Amino acid sequence: MPKIKTHRGAAKRFKKTATGKFTRSKAFKRHILTSKTTKSKRQMRGSEVVNPADAPRLKKMLPYD
Repeated sequence: MPKIKTHRGAAKRFKKTATGKFTRSKAFKRHILTSKTTKSKRQMRGSEVVNPADAPRLKKMLPYD
């Protein structure tokens, strides 16, 4: 059987947890941070679990994670 290639863009952005869920980092924290409030920047820290609706697509993109 042929092997499935991992989607390299997705591999750089998502990680799989031990339970099989995918985590992602929060968006909008790259630049122009002076105009954003301290509260919004604080809430953008850390990672978050991907929405369950998007998980099947990620399973196809990251078959060996």
